[in-house]
Amino acid sequence: MIISVASGKGGTGKTTVSTNLALSIGSDVQLLDCDVEQPNAHLFIHPVFDHTESVTTPVPEIDMDKCTLCGKCGDICEFKAIVVVGETVLPFEELCHSCGGCMAVCPEEAITEKGRELGILEKGHCNGVEFIHGKLRVGEAMSPPLIKEVLSYTDPAKLTIVDAPPGTSCPVIETMKPADFILLVTEPTPFGLHDLKLAVGAAQILNIPCGLVINRSDMGDEKVKAYAANENLPILMEIPFDRRIAEAYSRGDMIVDVMPEWKAKFQELYDKIKELL
Repeated sequence: MIISVASGKGGTGKTTVSTNLALSIGSDVQLLDCDVEQPNAHLFIHPVFDHTESVTTPVPEIDMDKCTLCGKCGDICEFKAIVVVGETVLPFEELCHSCGGCMAVCPEEAITEKGRELGILEKGHCNGVEFIHGKLRVGEAMSPPLIKEVLSYTDPAKLTIVDAPPGTSCPVIETMKPADFILLVTEPTPFGLHDLKLAVGAAQILNIPCGLVINRSDMGDEKVKAYAANENLPILMEIPFDRRIAEAYSRGDMIVDVMPEWKAKFQELYDKIKELL
């Protein structure tokens, strides 16, 4: 099973839920942090890393000795990542989506591919949990290829918990697509409700079942609960606005370590997810 923990809005407690859920289940669990622009699950899991690799994506390289400046490569590129200008061909590597179309249509076979570094992938473990995350290179605009690489390590024999990026743009959709269940984390505020609606809309388009965790549930208003009832969105857990939880988070401690009674609550959350599938 793959559970994607998403939020729509940043700062709702998505990483808190995904890390504590993973450690509560314990064995035969993977935790994949796909928030590659700013991964932070490792700050709580404290894994021992035993593998690091550089991740690249293919981009076009032009052999001007073969090129006839026909322009077919530029015509096929939807992202204008390669254009013919005067007597040369200019590839814009940062715009390239690595589809290989320019190479396929080149009649002179003047285009080959080279690797452009996106970032790094690190793999480790902690207390029976296999942990994998990606770190996007500073200044890199496209995170989905690195997210795909992190997701490629999904082990079908294990429960996989995926910590998704915030928002509802391409990186989040990439993280949601392989999921069997989407666990949405929100807060009872106007901003939380607004972005929750966007995330629910994305899950509905992907036709993936989802449930809701309300963090800081005893503050704000009741509009999130009303929306959940109207959308038949099951509320699977509520986490109160507790100073002990906030202090544990600020220290990088796990809720289930500081407040052991929460381990059973996160195990119950997992049982509720299984019942919905």
